[in-house]
Amino acid sequence: QVQLVESGGGLVQAGDSLRLSCAASGGTFNNAGMAWFRQVPGKEREFAASISWTGGNTYYADSAKGRFTISRDNAKNTVSLQMNSLKPEDTAAYYCAATVPGGWPGRTGDFYNYWGQGTQVTVSS
Repeated sequence: QVQLVESGGGLVQAGDSLRLSCAASGGTFNNAGMAWFRQVPGKEREFAASISWTGGNTYYADSAKGRFTISRDNAKNTVSLQMNSLKPEDTAAYYCAATVPGGWPGRTGDFYNYWGQGTQVTVSS
């Protein structure tokens, strides 16, 4: 059974950094596109960043560019999101997502077949 488990969320102050991690198991992820999305209650899920299976291509939401960095370690089946210069508007539940093998790391949720349970990030002003 495919499982994605996020960790690393927490409560921080504006300007601080956090590193989210996602551990994948139960499937083949070293050739899957992976991504991070975020969602605030009452709002639609929002794309944050994605990465191709090689790690050679990364994509970011405009709100994340220059502050967030997505990376992956295929040997460990993990994907990470380094978030710097956090702002209160980054407060959300962050979800890890994976495509099927060979899938494209698109900017919308329908590219992804597997989702984690989410980790909460709260940024205070």
